[in-house]
Amino acid sequence: MLHNLDLEKVLFLDIETVPEIYHYKELDKNKQELWDAKSAYFQKDGQTAEDVYERAGIYAEFGKIVCISVGIISQKGGERVLRLKSFCSDDEKVVLQEFCNLLNSYFNTSQHLLCGHNVKEFDLPFIARRILINRLKLPLLLDIAGKKPWEIGHLDTMELWKFGDFKHYTSLNLLASIFQIPTPKDDISGKDVARVYYEEQDLDRISIYCQKDVATVVSLLLKFKGETLISDENIIET
Repeated sequence: MLHNLDLEKVLFLDIETVPEIYHYKELDKNKQELWDAKSAYFQKDGQTAEDVYERAGIYAEFGKIVCISVGIISQKGGERVLRLKSFCSDDEKVVLQEFCNLLNSYFNTSQHLLCGHNVKEFDLPFIARRILINRLKLPLLLDIAGKKPWEIGHLDTMELWKFGDFKHYTSLNLLASIFQIPTPKDDISGKDVARVYYEEQDLDRISIYCQKDVATVVSLLLKFKGETLISDENIIET
């Protein structure tokens, strides 16, 4: 599959999420009770629902998307070019609508693919759920109900690395290291995003971090294909 993959038909992506409400104590009573029930399954060693509330951002029912970064590969002068773009806003519906517009306009056939690291488990389900919560319509590539597995245009670099092994998670940072790809974690990490968003109100910093992950996924897929990486001068932010 990878040998015949048309990279220009692939939309590479990554998302950054935060708790929809920053602190547990700021939740209304109903949402607190719902989080108490949800978090009971992963509380450990006497932890309370408030102790584990920092994880709220990874659940679509309690979190929101503040940034979606995408990458598109094209040819220019005989060389590959990677164009990066981010949709960032305090208004999640704006982020999702702009992303949906991109999919509906340019990635809207069964020949197109969405690609990222752990996207099948996290990014794509999260996006789809938040689209529905915001009362938007699912684009073709996210509307997977009733489709057979081979009809779903989702490509996951973590799944590719597993080769059928379901025992463990392998981080993008680890794979970048072993394939000698410059690490995307040279500023903040995922655990810092909520703080940077709520306390520093720095969406630009989050966008840069998110775009680096997209560029790393592109490099990783090229490594899997045994192909030359895209040079830094051919990575363009739009």
